[in-house]
Amino acid sequence: MDSGSGLNILYAEALRGMGIPMSKLGESNMRFHGVIPGKKADSLGQITLDVVFGDSKNYRKEKLTFEVVDFDSAYHAILGRPAYASFMARPCYVYLKLKMPGPGGMITVTTNRQRAEDCLQKGSKTADEQMATMEF
Repeated sequence: MDSGSGLNILYAEALRGMGIPMSKLGESNMRFHGVIPGKKADSLGQITLDVVFGDSKNYRKEKLTFEVVDFDSAYHAILGRPAYASFMARPCYVYLKLKMPGPGGMITVTTNRQRAEDCLQKGSKTADEQMATMEF
């Protein structure tokens, strides 16, 4: 979750893991900063995917457009403000929850602190490695 981002980002490794070929990407000339420390990032292209939250009794499905990038990350994707607007969702970083209205009531997406900490540590290590390669 990144409420500061104006983009939804999907990492190329996650796209490959879903079995979606790169040939499915649409054109994009997006260049952005701040995803890789100290580097500009270019999008490989855009893809629109169905994203679903909830369970079989109470769920929301929206089509989201992602910029696909090809670099290492601790994450599969980053949901930014466009995703929150589409789902009318509110992130809570303190409790690691994402809440949105569903047809049968509130949908709450949650994670655990250990998984969040693991991603933070892996992300920090990846950023350190990227910075080390830039210094040479």
